[in-house]
Amino acid sequence: MTTSPHPAPVLERRLGPFDGAAIIVSNVIGAGILFTPPVIAMDVPNGPLYLAVWLAGGLLAFAGAMAYAELAALRPRAGGEYVYLRDAFGPVAAFLTGWTSFVAGFSGAIAAVALVLPFYLSRFAPAAGNTTPFFTIPIIPGTFELAFSPQTIVALALVWGLAFVHVRGVGPGRVVSNLLATLKVSAFVLFIAWGFGFGTGDAERLTEAAAPVSAAGWFLALLAVGFTYSGWNAASYVAEEIRDPGRNAPRAFALGTAAVIAIYLLMNALYLYVVPVTELATLQGSVLDVVADRLIGPTAGNIMGVVGIISLAASVNAMTFAGPRVYFAMARDGMFFRGASAVHPRYRTPTVSILAQTAWASLLVLSAKADALINYTGFAIWLFSGLAVAALFVLRRREPNAERPFRTWGYPIVPGLYALVALIVVVNGLVRAPGPTGAGAAIILAGIPVYVMFRRRSVR
Repeated sequence: MTTSPHPAPVLERRLGPFDGAAIIVSNVIGAGILFTPPVIAMDVPNGPLYLAVWLAGGLLAFAGAMAYAELAALRPRAGGEYVYLRDAFGPVAAFLTGWTSFVAGFSGAIAAVALVLPFYLSRFAPAAGNTTPFFTIPIIPGTFELAFSPQTIVALALVWGLAFVHVRGVGPGRVVSNLLATLKVSAFVLFIAWGFGFGTGDAERLTEAAAPVSAAGWFLALLAVGFTYSGWNAASYVAEEIRDPGRNAPRAFALGTAAVIAIYLLMNALYLYVVPVTELATLQGSVLDVVADRLIGPTAGNIMGVVGIISLAASVNAMTFAGPRVYFAMARDGMFFRGASAVHPRYRTPTVSILAQTAWASLLVLSAKADALINYTGFAIWLFSGLAVAALFVLRRREPNAERPFRTWGYPIVPGLYALVALIVVVNGLVRAPGPTGAGAAIILAGIPVYVMFRRRSVR
């Protein structure tokens, strides 16, 4: 038996359960809760059923989080779904989830969120939200060009500024992550308490049934809700850096996901308390701004501007923290550019992976292609998380005697229910919205020739 003179690079275990929970909260609560409620209200124009779809999405997220907690305790390595799918279903499925994370899941979401933040900042610095380009660089004339405007420059400053923080070490990254998460949660809790305690609304709107709701429409809404809850699995990506992962990873998943569910349910109840469900379905832009204006009045704009900036910055920060750990794990297996497996000798961070994600996100910022990628690949969140939960069953059968510091609650019913619902949501999305989901499937499958390239390189 021979051993390699160059052991696989590893990351330092410096994160506790609160750190993992903060990553989850920041990763989940972002632009989604501000902009997706009207989309969901259009499919579910019924107060109780509208809240029920948010509750169902939250309970499913919690079920998925507990399954991931067992997987993270069993495989406390960087990479999340990439590791679980690799060990359960093989390298192709693993690569495709990592490919999708890089192309759209993390990079695309970072770009999309970063482009929204300048509009909130423009309340205080009007030029920040200006979309008129200073100049453009044509890559494919008439099809693909890079536009440098005040908006994109502000977005790039945010993206690269947070990348610099995370390159400098897990310590600085953890401090910024915890601070932004605490500010974000505090802002939403204060807003909810103010709205119900002093705002003018009508509790009867929570039970208003404006129109019938079909099962297909409800499940289509669940697809959007699932996207808004996406990020509950964020702690799995940094499992290699969590101290005592068998104990602390489950705590991080439970604490972070429960906090998100509570905030989302209360925020949506407040939305209905202030705005009838039929009007909610017609709103454009940020719902939070509309509700705040009715609750607080003329000063709402500035208050919501600060809340929006904190919330969006926290989301970009969390994705900058979590995403590069996927490509680091892929590169360690020879399934990504070799340099991405490097660990900085001083800061002990996957520096090349962080910079690679930031560079791709920057191209998406400048090309305005992020929203399309996210719309197309939104269903992939359900697809790959469902496969990851299914991996739990495979690994339980394949490794019955493996040490499991944590076992998911309600096995096999609860994780089985999550996997089943994920399948229904994906199939329903393909049937009801074949264009976007078909395009998303094409983007995912486009990773196969890339996988073949890396596989051949790895074999050589």
